[in-house]
Amino acid sequence: MTAADNARISALASNRLIHKAFAWLHLHEPQIRRWQLEAINIPAPPFKEHLRAAYFLQQFQQLGLTNPHIDPEGNVLAELPGADTNTPIILLSAHLDTVFPAGTDCTPRLEESVIYAPGACDNAAGLAALLALAAALKHANITPTCTILFAANVGEEGEGDLRGMRHLFNQKSPYSTRIKAAIAFEGSGTETVVDRALGSRRLRVTVTGPGGHSWADAGRPNPILALSAALLAISRIPLPRNPRTTLNVGTISGGTSVNSIPPSATADLDLRSTSAAQLDRVELAILKTLQSTIDNDLHLHATRIGDRLPGILPEASQLHRSLRAVDRHLRLATDSRIGSTDANLPLSLGIPALAIGAGGTGGGMHTLGEWYDPTGRDLALRRTLLLLLDTCTLATE
Repeated sequence: MTAADNARISALASNRLIHKAFAWLHLHEPQIRRWQLEAINIPAPPFKEHLRAAYFLQQFQQLGLTNPHIDPEGNVLAELPGADTNTPIILLSAHLDTVFPAGTDCTPRLEESVIYAPGACDNAAGLAALLALAAALKHANITPTCTILFAANVGEEGEGDLRGMRHLFNQKSPYSTRIKAAIAFEGSGTETVVDRALGSRRLRVTVTGPGGHSWADAGRPNPILALSAALLAISRIPLPRNPRTTLNVGTISGGTSVNSIPPSATADLDLRSTSAAQLDRVELAILKTLQSTIDNDLHLHATRIGDRLPGILPEASQLHRSLRAVDRHLRLATDSRIGSTDANLPLSLGIPALAIGAGGTGGGMHTLGEWYDPTGRDLALRRTLLLLLDTCTLATE
């Protein structure tokens, strides 16, 4: 952060149109809350975000954004054109999906200011913030120096493996070569920012055999027992503390009845590290352990079902300096964190990116007891608005 960064943010914050946008954010909390409740009420389990996507397409249209559409992967996209439509693009996103499977009751429950519901914070808070910033910018008639791409994207959670972001940044997307920086709304928080991308590797391990009757075919190899023994061996693989690396068995399934030798057993494993080399090392150790412990009479199949590369937004990068200057102006203490978010994808490509809190407070993420309190969220929204517009200005210089 330099004196020039501070001066630029101070000048931006003193702009009359920016004050008009700030006023909209402050006065329209009831509207932002309605958007959030409506989004929560529309389930968006992994790979089934289409109903919530249709809702966001409608909101983008009603806000008067340009070129609202749903891309082939299911991302809902719309633009706020810059002064020159041929300028670079800054991406502002929030993910549509939740971790909760189809059939989960997502009806929100209100207790004073607190919203209780699966996905209320992660990421209905981010989705409401996405609409709020679009509405505030439109209300204030702000024309950014470069085009802002609003994205309610799919596939951030679990097996989604960032599929929405992968599509936006691959060659099939018309935006891929134009996005010069990315900001992703993620959950709650006013001072939080995820500027270090936690790498993750997901594996699905399946063991199959002939199966049979528990009495008549007793003695045949049992895939559940074999996989269980292999998982215990895997749990003993040494993991470094620095760089921190973790290994978790998240799900295990198999079998058809208590009196049948199961024909198959499956487990999903999650590896996490700040080091890509450690992810490779642990994955190789897991595969070797499986091969050495699974009976030759059984068939072993292991495949990757997710791969997110680690990364970091350098403190010397302009996006990071802009954030620090914004926080200094708003008298916020920047709370830098590490996490696995949509920002992983652009960071892995060398594109400046971060995930930022959408304000308020929340807890119980990824549980049925998830909650969100929007009190004071407009400060976080002002923070992101300043950061977004400053990033637009610098992208055209």
